[in-house]
Amino acid sequence: MTKLFSRFLKDESGATAIEYGLIAALISVALIAGATSLGNTLNTTFTGLSTKMNAAQTVSNGYKAP
Repeated sequence: MTKLFSRFLKDESGATAIEYGLIAALISVALIAGATSLGNTLNTTFTGLSTKMNAAQTVSNGYKAP
């Protein structure tokens, strides 16, 4: 019984798969966080651009040619 238990403790074949799984999980969390941050930044940029374009259109609509 002790031989079986000591062999079980020395067996590291499943540890590698778990490590790879943890690394993949950390990478996916980092990618999701980066994509969320990038998405928020792009949303802010395009909202500001839309506001400026609407303001420019309003000004040009009120312009009377001589």
